[in-house]
Amino acid sequence: MSAGTVLWTPPADVLDRARIGDYLRWLREHRGLAFADYQALWQWSVDDLPAFWRSIWDYFDVIAYDQPTATLVDPVMPGARWFPGATLNYAEHVLRMPGVADDDVIVLGYSQTRDPVTLTAAGLREQVRRARAALRELGVGRGDRVAAYAPNIPETYVLMLATASLGAVFSSCAPEFGTRSVVDRWQQIEPTVLVAVDGYRYGAKTIDRSAEVAAIRSALPSLRHTVTIPYLAGGAWEWADTTPGTVEEMAYEPVPFDHPLYVLYSSGTTGLPKPIVHGHGGILVEHLKMLALHHDLGPGDRFFWFTTTGWMMWNFLASGPAAGAAIVLFDGDPAHPDLGTLWRLAEEAEVTYFGTSAPFLLACRKAELRPAADPRLRGIGSTGAPLPPEGFAWVYEAVSPTVQLQSLSGGTDVCTGFVGGVPLVPVYEGELSCRCLGARVEAFDAQGQPVIGQLGELVITRPMPSMPVSFWGDPDGRRYREAYFDVYPGVWRHGDWITISERGSCVITGRSDATLNRGGVRLGTSEFYSVVEGLSEVTDSVVVHLEDPAGGPGELLLFVVLADGRELDGELRAKIARELRTALSPRHVPDEIHQVKAVPRTLSAKKLEVPVKKILTGTPVPEAASTGALANPESLTAFEPFVRKR
Repeated sequence: MSAGTVLWTPPADVLDRARIGDYLRWLREHRGLAFADYQALWQWSVDDLPAFWRSIWDYFDVIAYDQPTATLVDPVMPGARWFPGATLNYAEHVLRMPGVADDDVIVLGYSQTRDPVTLTAAGLREQVRRARAALRELGVGRGDRVAAYAPNIPETYVLMLATASLGAVFSSCAPEFGTRSVVDRWQQIEPTVLVAVDGYRYGAKTIDRSAEVAAIRSALPSLRHTVTIPYLAGGAWEWADTTPGTVEEMAYEPVPFDHPLYVLYSSGTTGLPKPIVHGHGGILVEHLKMLALHHDLGPGDRFFWFTTTGWMMWNFLASGPAAGAAIVLFDGDPAHPDLGTLWRLAEEAEVTYFGTSAPFLLACRKAELRPAADPRLRGIGSTGAPLPPEGFAWVYEAVSPTVQLQSLSGGTDVCTGFVGGVPLVPVYEGELSCRCLGARVEAFDAQGQPVIGQLGELVITRPMPSMPVSFWGDPDGRRYREAYFDVYPGVWRHGDWITISERGSCVITGRSDATLNRGGVRLGTSEFYSVVEGLSEVTDSVVVHLEDPAGGPGELLLFVVLADGRELDGELRAKIARELRTALSPRHVPDEIHQVKAVPRTLSAKKLEVPVKKILTGTPVPEAASTGALANPESLTAFEPFVRKR
């Protein structure tokens, strides 16, 4: 990995200004530990897991009803046991909101369906109290599942916290999910209560979901109650509407550290989505660490991430108040009426940390947007896909020269980022600044040995508290082991290619199961897309490599979506090939380039190279991917003609 251009450097007084500086002083005073730099701190955090995670517990003053008898026992994967004997409640820590006054605004909800809604700290606690009372009246108790077919609005947030306070288990699907996608997820966990919106507006479109809600209800015999939020009708809705005059006081059910908090789901592109169970304690300590020490969030901050309730970034955002930060929610089309919508929202809401996706930042760059950020904006987060160097450059040229850009990578599986940024290290163009505290991320070569400065398989070689408690309905753990530990026993294989530099920064170059292997050289897809989609004629693309069973070089096939009015001709094919050869290498030049109307993507907008590859090698479309998991399932059929040609 060559040395990247430094785009941001920590200020000289960073240890006085950043929360991680206060944590370092605490370590020195309470543990007698001092570290020369971030790399030394990270090394300690992964070498001595019990000491590090106990320091997080103590530094953030975790409230426990029963104290843990240890920090980590059985430090093997899978099966590591964290903080045995401890009982606590995630919702209690979120609603504690350290450093926040009762009348401080803590939730700001923006929407294209209705006027903005805000909640103060006292207002949020009262809303959760009423929601909790309502759920109890519906018979919800410890271990019951509560499902939300609802968007990123304050009502969904309140419901999640109320569910957690009871020791019940929460699960959400964004209302743009089709019936099949929702049923595939919730039939596995058998919810007893469904809370659903009647519809929503996405930009200028009005979308009624009453038929979908009816179909979901009929497909879930476990449901005992359904509560409808009249969201499409406009106006704020409160649980007080269902429980007028309730006087039941707020309370929190003490649960074990690994008690289920919520169930998240894999994309489900092949087979049923995996129901990933996350626990109260693991999510709490992981999110406190990330939000406060890595994102530098605390009282006075306003934390925004563009997400839906079907993506784990919503759950990540939801923990903001546990660190003392207010959260900003948005429901709607981020490109309506134009790509400046979210940037204007950030200014209006006085956002200090703006989280989004790499495709959004690249779309803003392509549109030549220059949003000129408000001076209050200190941090920008990017995830969902690798952010290429030009994305970094655009942020510092068009948004702010002083903001800290944190490209983050992690996953639904751990409900966090394990590679990202921290206030103590520089931002290098095109690189993720560091491995996160407590996350022993390594690159494995073909022999399963850790390497530095070389492309390797991204693995995690020591356990993390936010690794899944289990998969729902997987009593013997077989599905769980097969998902992460089938290649390297005892080592978590994440499915990405990563290069880790000598200084600790990282570059992720795409999914390892979508590797382009040309002449024995492994090529990541992210740099490929960066070049192709940087052309004004191309709006989207997908590339796959088809291996030759006889051992030949195979075929590299590129499919492009072109701008309106453009057609793929010989001149454009030559231009694409020339750009790839010049910017990358001759190995990156495709054997064939074809035009398609759309690239298949998951509901969280991730490209699906593997199902495309399966279709091209003869797998029928229904077997290549679960169409209910796709945002545009019709896009898959466009690849069938290329099978017949082969």
